Amino acid sequence: MYEKVSIIIPVYDREDHLQQLLSDLEPIKNKAEIAVVSKGTRAMSLNAGALSATRPFLWFLHADSRISIHNLEVLGRALDGKPDALHYFDLAFANDGPPQTALNAWGANMRSRLFGTPYGDQGFCIARSHFLRAGLYPEDVPYGEDLMLVWRLRQSGVRLNRIPSKLVTSARKYREHGWFNLTLLYQRRWIGMSVPEAVKLVRART
Repeated sequence: MYEKVSIIIPVYDREDHLQQLLSDLEPIKNKAEIAVVSKGTRAMSLNAGALSATRPFLWFLHADSRISIHNLEVLGRALDGKPDALHYFDLAFANDGPPQTALNAWGANMRSRLFGTPYGDQGFCIARSHFLRAGLYPEDVPYGEDLMLVWRLRQSGVRLNRIPSKLVTSARKYREHGWFNLTLLYQRRWIGMSVPEAVKLVRART
């Protein structure tokens, strides 16, 4: 199955975790197409990687995520069974941040299931054709390009598929910026961006 997958990894000027992620992908490196892209903003890097990809499925990964053998196995089965869905993993945080980030992971997973709003650190994987039809990641927003993509896909009729396997990502931002302040900021952004998009979704279905 991974012969059909292009893996897109956006990076910035300095990314300490990238080599760990590439090591995690060793089992499929001779099957999947792997592109490490740096084009300014995250959205620009993601789009550049997607536009240059040659495979029918795109798997977007953050450079500070870690991939397990179980992640690889269940994603392969999910793509076989539901090729038209936007696939995302359950989220877990590494132990490089405050212990309270376990609550953030729990909240992110509940939010994804109840409201259909996963974020990019949950490892989006989607058919390239659906991604292009949705108009790519928006490059004109200051943040939340991953959430905006989810709303665009849902508004165009693409269904979400939760993969019951935990994808681990770094929690260092919570350590660097403060757990409470960053948690509050993310919640305000999620609500502020999601309410108008949810209204659009309801109108599109009525």
